[in-house]
Amino acid sequence: MQTLATPNQLTHRSFQKQPLKIVALGDSLVYGYGDPQGGGWIERLRRQWMGRESADHTLYNLGIRGDRVIQVSERLEQEFRLRGELKNKVPDLIILSVGLNDSARLSRCNGKSFTDFETYILQISKLLILAQELCPVLFVGMIPVDESKMPFMNCLYYNHFDQYRYKEAAKKACLEKNIPYLDLFELWMARGKDWGRSQLSDDGLHPNTQGYQAILEDVLDWEAFANL
Repeated sequence: MQTLATPNQLTHRSFQKQPLKIVALGDSLVYGYGDPQGGGWIERLRRQWMGRESADHTLYNLGIRGDRVIQVSERLEQEFRLRGELKNKVPDLIILSVGLNDSARLSRCNGKSFTDFETYILQISKLLILAQELCPVLFVGMIPVDESKMPFMNCLYYNHFDQYRYKEAAKKACLEKNIPYLDLFELWMARGKDWGRSQLSDDGLHPNTQGYQAILEDVLDWEAFANL
């Protein structure tokens, strides 16, 4: 004979958090380039959530190397709509991490920005509006590059001054829309230049294995993320 649940058991079940379906969109920081061991912070998080003691959230890595805000905006809704499964017809949360490639200077250190700054402000606002119309959003900011290793691929010049301007624009847009923003740039800069360089691959742009682990730890310590 089946045993009936007690009132306490029913109350506990009603307040249990249900597993979420989450999509992460962005550039190589989402994709995990530079981490052959763990596959990046998104992949590390996905594996962690698959453990027996985890929340069992489903996480899709939709990062594409070289993407700028405009590319993420163009594919956002289609990527979102294609991740329906079982009871969840669409994802419950979008994680965005993009903007570094927009800040690059082309051909020389004082060359034209890959995405003009004023254009970037409009594009990042549009991306956030599009995302918020679909579901709740979190934004993970860019990390500081190693300026001494530039140019990247002999043509792209990244620098901290431009990184700061572009990340501040994204941060402000998130604040205006009540979207939580994790400022990795400020966190990593505060730990010192030597520490930051030790977390990057030889190209000076992408995190290495320990760098992605550091990002994961920063994300897990983030109050907005801990409440999932």
